[in-house]
Amino acid sequence: MLEVKDLFYAYPTGLEALKGINLTVDDGEFLAVMGQNGAGKTTLVKHFNGLLKPTSGEVLVDGVSTRDVSVAKLARTVGFVFQNPDHQLFSESVEEEIAFALKNFGFEETVIEKQVTWALNLLDVLEYRKTSPFMLSGGERKRVALASILAWDPNVIILDEPTIGQDHQQKEKLQQFILQLNAQKKTVVVVTHDVEFVAECNPRVILMRQGKVLVDGKAEKILTDPELLLQASIVPPQITQIFLELADFGLPTDVIDVHVATKVLLNRLRGQS
Repeated sequence: MLEVKDLFYAYPTGLEALKGINLTVDDGEFLAVMGQNGAGKTTLVKHFNGLLKPTSGEVLVDGVSTRDVSVAKLARTVGFVFQNPDHQLFSESVEEEIAFALKNFGFEETVIEKQVTWALNLLDVLEYRKTSPFMLSGGERKRVALASILAWDPNVIILDEPTIGQDHQQKEKLQQFILQLNAQKKTVVVVTHDVEFVAECNPRVILMRQGKVLVDGKAEKILTDPELLLQASIVPPQITQIFLELADFGLPTDVIDVHVATKVLLNRLRGQS
């Protein structure tokens, strides 16, 4: 679905943000992009919907070069939720915000009404239907921004720091929702610093550092390698830190999920009884 070939990107200031990125994201894959501030994460994913064009190299979306199509056309395939929702919200009410793209894409009124209501319920913002999005909290505005993207059902969904401003309950809902989208064969790309969120989802992970891909693999392998994480200025998940400390007692060191940790500990206790 997404193919990046020897991608270099330099901002007008001369800052070289991406330095020879090569990456393939399959249709229906769930990818988390991680790394410290300034690693190039957001710059990379902005190439996936054409907001940025390569300085050199190529980015293909479903086989089509982003150089050859407009952002508006790519938007039908790729939905992008910004880290700061205020960068994409502009309508006078929440329902108008969610309906905007559907109208632009030519959906019928009955379909628009159905999709708006579906998205409002899905992201738990139905009560704010007639409210200005700018009257909502940061976390609520973020959910409205996500609802406005999901309403038109794009094949690729990019979420930039989706857990910022969300409480624990909303994070859990977001996690389950993303996993549900992935089960429906949607391609999901998440840019995040939230190592606990990634650990619970266990997607494919790429770690970025200074505009390059440092490593690419499963979360359970990358997030349990302290030396590797140190290079990317990332702290292992809390449950992983505990199991690393208990490695001398024969416990595995590749545990990132609380539920897996519970099973491991219960099995150990049963074996000792």
